[in-house]
Amino acid sequence: MERRRLEAGQLFGKGLTQADVARRLGVSTASANRWHQAWKAHGEAGLRRNAMPGPARRLSAKQLQQLEETLLAGPAAAGYATELWTGPRIRKLIWDRFRVRYHRGHVWLLLRKLGWSCQKPAKRAVERDEEKIATWLRQRWPRIKRGR
Repeated sequence: MERRRLEAGQLFGKGLTQADVARRLGVSTASANRWHQAWKAHGEAGLRRNAMPGPARRLSAKQLQQLEETLLAGPAAAGYATELWTGPRIRKLIWDRFRVRYHRGHVWLLLRKLGWSCQKPAKRAVERDEEKIATWLRQRWPRIKRGR
C-alpha cells in the first residue's frame, strides 16, 4: 500500500489529476483525494506508513534480547528447582530483572513475539525404567489382553 501511495505522490508531482491517478493505480477517487491532500500538506512523508497507534513498548529491543537469553539459559539458572518455564515464572522474571509488570495473559503474547511456542512437558516419573516397561509390554500385556 505504501508503495502505491508513494507512486501516487510521484504522479501528483508530474501534474496528473486525482481522477487520473485513481484510474492509473486502480484505486477509488476517494483514496486518491486523501493521498493528494496528504501529499500537498506533507509531501512524500505524508504518504509514508505511520507507526501503529498504541502505547510504547515496555521492554526495549535490548531488554527483549536479554530476556530471551535468560529464558534460553533455563529456569535452573534463574534459581528455580524444576526445568519448566511457566507464565507466572516468566512474569516474575520480567519484574525482577527489568522492573516491568505484565498482565499474565500478555506474557504469552510477548513470548509469541519472540518466536516461542507453548509446549507441555511429558509427565514422567524420574524413577521410570523404560527397559522394564518395554519388557512388561512385550511379555505380560499380551497375556493380560488375551484374558479379556
